[in-house]
Amino acid sequence: MDRWIERCCGLDVHKQTVAACVRVPGAQGRRTQEVRTFGTTTPDLLALQDWLAAHQVTHVAMESTGVFWKPVYYVLEARFTVLLVNAAHVKQVPGRKTDVRDCQWIAELLEHGLLRGSFVPPPVIRDLRELTRYRRTQIQERTRVANRLHKVLQDANVKLSNVTHHVLGVSGRAMLDALVAGTTDPDVLAELARGQLRKKLPALRQALTGRFRAHHAFLLGQILAHLDYLEEAIAAVSAHIEEQLRPFAPQVERLMTIPGVQRRTAETILAEIGTDMAVFPTAGPATSASCRTVSSGRWRSPCTRARCRGSAGARPCPAPPASRPRRR
Repeated sequence: MDRWIERCCGLDVHKQTVAACVRVPGAQGRRTQEVRTFGTTTPDLLALQDWLAAHQVTHVAMESTGVFWKPVYYVLEARFTVLLVNAAHVKQVPGRKTDVRDCQWIAELLEHGLLRGSFVPPPVIRDLRELTRYRRTQIQERTRVANRLHKVLQDANVKLSNVTHHVLGVSGRAMLDALVAGTTDPDVLAELARGQLRKKLPALRQALTGRFRAHHAFLLGQILAHLDYLEEAIAAVSAHIEEQLRPFAPQVERLMTIPGVQRRTAETILAEIGTDMAVFPTAGPATSASCRTVSSGRWRSPCTRARCRGSAGARPCPAPPASRPRRR
């Protein structure tokens, strides 16, 4: 088999250790290899970097193992060409011997050009990606907490959601705060309605006649405080994202010209794939990394593996098309 890379290294990354296998030219045209194990603290990774430099290594490959690969990648990327490879792709390459260590096998595959590196964005885009993904988890947490609030109200037989879908709107929040403060009279609570909701006062009085106890008041107060914290956290993260995106304002505006893509989705797309489209060989990988696909009118992840489906929430999901063809 042809040899593509003369001096390379394969890494097997774990939480506390990194096994490294260096393959370099030896005597009489043979290949020699050396295997060493390093720790994962910063001084240990710097020692790994110096060891690779002493062997004049040019290319390094490692599997994307959870989040453990990140510190190793960040230390080595400045001095070497580092490939982050998909573990599933490595397993699919035939010919592996059972007694070969993972780092040796990765080094051999790298040596013969059989590995394909995954997309790792530059540091600025990495920071944006981490911020947008954190914001999304906070938004999801807000949804979960709001659902807990509905369960508490149902447990107390307060049917506010039967009258208004915006339980956490201005009127609904005023009623909830009054319930926490100890007001349970449905007539007094109904009078807190504002706007169009005042047309439903009779229905509100019936819906607010429940079995609301001190237990429910305590739970509701804790949930509302949690929601307030999440709202502040989301606003703070969004403001920081907007500050970090100022150099990319033209790209964000261009993404927003796509039908169904609002500002938050545009921010997430840019954070997922960056601004340099030359790193993607075709439009397919870029689309897979940035958004979901439509199938039978529903937005779905392009990957069907359970692990990818579980992490699909980190990816942006643009709004569905504004119009769909009618069924006849």
